[in-house]
Amino acid sequence: MEEKGTKRREWVKNAAIIFLTILLILTFFSRTIQNYSLPEVAAQYVQSGTITAKIRGTGVVESGDPYNVTVEQTRKVASVAVRVGDEVQQGDPLVYLEDEESEELKAAEKALEAAQLAYDEAFLSAEVTASSVQNSHSNIPTTTYRQQINNAQKAVDDAQAEVDRIQKDLDDITAQLAGTPENDADISEETKAYNEAKAAYDQAKADFDFASSRLETLEGYQEYVSDGDSGEDLMKVEQQVKAAKLERIQAKNVLDQAQRTLDQAQAALDSKKAEGDTTGTISSLTQQQNAISADLKVAQSNLEKKTKDLTELTTNINQTLHLESYYDAVIDAQETYQEELEKSIGAVITAPISGTVTTINAVSGKEVSAQDPVAILQPEGEGYTLSFSVTNDQAKRLSVGDVAELVNAWRYDDVEVVLSSIRPDPAKPGENRMLTFKVTGEVTAGQSLNVSVGEKSATYDAIVPNSAIREDNNGKFVLVVESRPSPLGNRYVATRMNVEVLASDDTQSAVSGLYGYEFVITTSTAPVEAGQLVRLPENN
Repeated sequence: MEEKGTKRREWVKNAAIIFLTILLILTFFSRTIQNYSLPEVAAQYVQSGTITAKIRGTGVVESGDPYNVTVEQTRKVASVAVRVGDEVQQGDPLVYLEDEESEELKAAEKALEAAQLAYDEAFLSAEVTASSVQNSHSNIPTTTYRQQINNAQKAVDDAQAEVDRIQKDLDDITAQLAGTPENDADISEETKAYNEAKAAYDQAKADFDFASSRLETLEGYQEYVSDGDSGEDLMKVEQQVKAAKLERIQAKNVLDQAQRTLDQAQAALDSKKAEGDTTGTISSLTQQQNAISADLKVAQSNLEKKTKDLTELTTNINQTLHLESYYDAVIDAQETYQEELEKSIGAVITAPISGTVTTINAVSGKEVSAQDPVAILQPEGEGYTLSFSVTNDQAKRLSVGDVAELVNAWRYDDVEVVLSSIRPDPAKPGENRMLTFKVTGEVTAGQSLNVSVGEKSATYDAIVPNSAIREDNNGKFVLVVESRPSPLGNRYVATRMNVEVLASDDTQSAVSGLYGYEFVITTSTAPVEAGQLVRLPENN
């Protein structure tokens, strides 16, 4: 019995030992399994050192001041004398054109025909000769025309003054006759007829003077409008002048008829008075009256002639000036046609400046037009430009005048790249800035260059790899590996530490917010968040 109890205690003891052993084994392997389920991270300690904050970019070299070579008319290319990259001097041939009747030449020919037709039509409706138009165009200035009109108008005014003076003398002698008492004859009817004729004459004279004054005013306005070269207004004024001239002629006819009626009434009155004139006074006065009337007729005839001369002179000058505008149009059209004709035969497009050919758009057998440049030249001595976009933060670290470095600089000879402007990027005006560099040296338009530009090297206390820096809505931070002891060994936890980036280059960044001894996570096999357990590589 005792032996049986002893065996039972041994079995319980062995079972307990086996259970504890299994429990320890399971605990060990559970930790191992858990470790392998955690993300593995790579980390390194914060270091001190130097940072060279460079900004890198790639751009295409463009001409800084390109010169577009164009043609003035659409033509077909016979051959191209240069290639892209060739250096040319001013006057060197670039493109040879085939001889042909260009569209511009056809248009110039049509314009010449239209101008000639307009001149011929205007000439046929005028009363001047072609030679007078050409001579006046080449020899007589507008001021001379004005002087001729002024002289003719003065002659009319002088003739009118002479008529007015003689008319006053006639009125005086007529009044004297009417008041002479030595008259035994009954002259009441003749006197009444004379007074009526005199009243009609005075009214006709007033109408004529008004028509003359109106015509003079309109002709002066016509000269003003003609100097302004306003086509529609000039035609209206010309029509008004013609109407005023007709009114003046009609008024003159009425005045002449009134003058004849007045002369007849005067003669009848004088005859009647002479019958009863016993003293000879009336006879003497009548003789004077007749003489003055004759002088008046001569003066009126002279006035009519001077007025006619003025009208003809004005008409002739107006027609001449009108034709001159058509004549000028013909001359201009002829010159344009001749220029286009010369361009259409044996034309060669030459380099207007010295420089380098950066683009050739001409192809043998193809047409070129004035809308597109035949070639683009980089002026001799002028530099090139290069541009690329960077963020606003990067642009804040740069200044105009910074010298950029070429990546693989050994491939280029004497090439210098200098930052010339920093402007908003049109594609991202609120986010990016466009950097433009001036490029000098052995480069060509269209060439792609990689450049770096930025601050000089500086020493910092805390430097971490760029891969260690993370960012969320609360700002930039790094995850630091912290060791925490446990019954089964040390556990590693990712802890967040906020930082501010002071400077960066291609691989690392200087930060503030760290003490300098932290073990920061750079990469991980799975996403890691603050507070999460992680594992280190087994060789750590």
